[in-house]
Amino acid sequence: MTTHDHDFTAAPFLIEERPWSPRLSLRVRPQHRETLARSLGLDLPSRIGHRSVTDKTELLCLGPDEWLILVPAQGRDDLMAASAEAYAATPHSLCEISDRDITLRLSGPQALTALAAGCPRDLGSLPIGNAARTVFDSATVILWRDGQDSFRMDVWRSFLPHVRAILHKVKAELSSGL
Repeated sequence: MTTHDHDFTAAPFLIEERPWSPRLSLRVRPQHRETLARSLGLDLPSRIGHRSVTDKTELLCLGPDEWLILVPAQGRDDLMAASAEAYAATPHSLCEISDRDITLRLSGPQALTALAAGCPRDLGSLPIGNAARTVFDSATVILWRDGQDSFRMDVWRSFLPHVRAILHKVKAELSSGL
C-alpha cells in the first residue's frame, strides 16, 4: 500500500500551461535501439522511466521499445530526415504527436500533495530527473519530476479540462485549509 504524509498548510502550488513544442513518438525493436540511436545522433535511454538530453532534445523511455522525444522546433525537420534515411537499414516508427498533448507545470510546496489527489502512484519515490506514464484520476498522463517540488504533466488535449478542474479544486481546498 502506498502512503504519503501530507503537510496541509496553505502553502501554494502553481499550475502553468507550458508553450507548445514538437514531440515525437519513437518505436524500435530493442535489438535495433543502439543502431538507430547512432543514426539519429541521440541517446535513447534503455530503462523505463529514465530520460536523457541531447542538444536540447529530451528523450524518455516509456517501454522496452518506446520513447517520447521532445525536440526544439528547429531540430524537428532534421530528426525526421535522419529517421527517413535510417529506415531502410533500421525499421522503426517515428510519428509526430505534437498536437495530442498539453503540458502543465506544477510547482511549489504543495505540488506533490496536489498530484497525489488524483494519482495512485507513490510520486514521492519518483526520482528527480525521471518520468512515468501513469493516471491522474481517469486520464492517462506522463509525469516528469524536474525537482523536489517541480513536475510536468503531459495530458491528452481532450482530458485537459477534466484534469484542470480537479487540480483547481485541490488548490482551493488546500488554500482554505481543508
